Amino acid sequence: MSALTFSSSRGLDAGVSLEGLRAKFGPMGVVIAIHAILFYLIYSGMLTRMVDTTLQQAVMVTFVAPPRPKPPPPAAAAPKVVPVAKIRPPALPRVAVPLVQVVQLAVQPNVISVMPAAAPAEKAPAPAPAIVSAPAAPVPGTPKTITSGVEYIQAPQPVYPPMSKRMGEQGKVILRVLVSESGKPGEVQIQTSSGSARLDEAGRQAAMRAVFKPHLEDGRAVAVYVIVPLNFQLAS
Repeated sequence: MSALTFSSSRGLDAGVSLEGLRAKFGPMGVVIAIHAILFYLIYSGMLTRMVDTTLQQAVMVTFVAPPRPKPPPPAAAAPKVVPVAKIRPPALPRVAVPLVQVVQLAVQPNVISVMPAAAPAEKAPAPAPAIVSAPAAPVPGTPKTITSGVEYIQAPQPVYPPMSKRMGEQGKVILRVLVSESGKPGEVQIQTSSGSARLDEAGRQAAMRAVFKPHLEDGRAVAVYVIVPLNFQLAS
């Protein structure tokens, strides 16, 4: 393209030769001329009308349909299983087996007779020694009880409890005392209470401190039970 010509709507025509501009002003002159032409087009509105005309043209769009998918291949048929016929083995002919008779021979065992040994003569048992029975120990009898005629070496001396004095307790306690062969008191039992535990205990302690004269039978001292009455009475 050697020349560019623009015409405006006012009827003004202007012809510009790029080769003339290049020859007259050089390359720089050409660039300046192009910018001047663009400025003129923008200012006059010709460039806008050219763009609108281009956009108003019909745009033909062709839609290309995508290719249809190929149908899947048919599934392979499953192989048929053919049943295998069972082959029976041929029957073997039966063969008769002859019976074998077993003959048992009687074997006589050797019998060895053994004479029993003579049993030793039993010795006569020795006579058991005579058992001498020991004399039976005399069974100690229950000591008899003496209710009267009790003799003392040291008579019981009861002590009046102070509390019983303040409370005015009085009474008579009867004791049953076991006296040994030596005359010493052993077991002391309360046969009849005085009505006060303090007086009963004071009488028992007095009987334990007493000394009795041994009781003789056939010239021999024996243990006996004696009855000891003790009377607790306050002086008026």
